Amino acid sequence: MNLLSNLISGLSLGSVYAIIALGYTMVYGISKMLNFAHGDVIMIGGYISFVMTVYLGMNGWVGLLIAIVTCTCLGVLIERLAYRPLRGTGSLAVLITAIGVSYFLQNVALLIWGANPKMFTSLFDGVKALRLAGGKLVVSPESLFTIAANIIVMIVLTLFVNKTKAGKAMRAVSEDNGAAQLMGINVNQSISLTFAIGSGLAAVAGVLMCSAYPVLTPTTGSMPGIKAFTAAVFGGIGSIPGAMIGGLILGIIEIFARAYVSTELADAIVFACLIIVLLVKPTGLLGKKVSEKV
Repeated sequence: MNLLSNLISGLSLGSVYAIIALGYTMVYGISKMLNFAHGDVIMIGGYISFVMTVYLGMNGWVGLLIAIVTCTCLGVLIERLAYRPLRGTGSLAVLITAIGVSYFLQNVALLIWGANPKMFTSLFDGVKALRLAGGKLVVSPESLFTIAANIIVMIVLTLFVNKTKAGKAMRAVSEDNGAAQLMGINVNQSISLTFAIGSGLAAVAGVLMCSAYPVLTPTTGSMPGIKAFTAAVFGGIGSIPGAMIGGLILGIIEIFARAYVSTELADAIVFACLIIVLLVKPTGLLGKKVSEKV
């Protein structure tokens, strides 16, 4: 039963990483930018939900909805002010800007909410855990909903990208920015939409993560953001199914490493697995090798 319990915990944690990684992989796939401030959007989403539920007494689901809207707007604002002026410049300038935006968001949160940890109220507060096998296996409502949310997000996002006009425009921009513009596609709008979707997903991941691990600080999103980026690379950055698979595998590895090896070495084992995968398959599990025009 311990093995099955750890597997469910790993799938739950991996689902959070997968939802965050989808934001990374979409932004990179469309605009070829690595938004390292993405992890801090998770933290902002958690704080917005916390304010709505604890300070203003709103229902947790209403707080989640407001967090999604706020982070969606924040993502568009970050793209417009920080990344759009750098489009077409070197990747180093974008990377430095992303790090700057990350520290800016952390310090804004520090000024507004302080350094003291906030105790987050779970979305499922008062909901009983599911007991299976005569009560030997206990599955928390947070785990069940997080896994279900990951599957739903994956399906909806895949259908959106493949079936809708906006999704097809995003794919065209991903393939060839210049050609898409010549065909009448609004490139700026497509990239802004990508940041909006990614940031909205970050809010969902932030609230789900804080429901399972209810301590919120200005640096809450830093390590999950790095691990989610690792998951995106693991699965093949730019691939939506790859982000999901990479997140789930990473979550399972981390939980099993904590349970059977060492809690202190769990993170090191996660990143070691990434190095091994990239040595064997540099593009990630589902990544495709792209030839660049010279």
